[in-house]
Amino acid sequence: MGFLLVGILVLGLFLAGIGPMADWTWRSHWWALLGPFAAAAVWWWWSDKTGRTQRLAMEKVDARREARRKKSLDALGMQDQRKRR
Repeated sequence: MGFLLVGILVLGLFLAGIGPMADWTWRSHWWALLGPFAAAAVWWWWSDKTGRTQRLAMEKVDARREARRKKSLDALGMQDQRKRR
């Protein structure tokens, strides 16, 4: 996500003519303008290929399930044994 934000920022500054990007041309700095988008595509490909995306999604679901379970136990007055003592 960071690569995408950097790419949008650099491209926006280039198109608006702000800062050092105002002197750039497409021909001379195409790599700086399109590089962050290519890096984002490679990052997303790697993340999906290694299973990182699915693992993070499963961890998020597990955390929500555990929070729901704790909330239900608290509502029923059935706290953990450690809390009772």
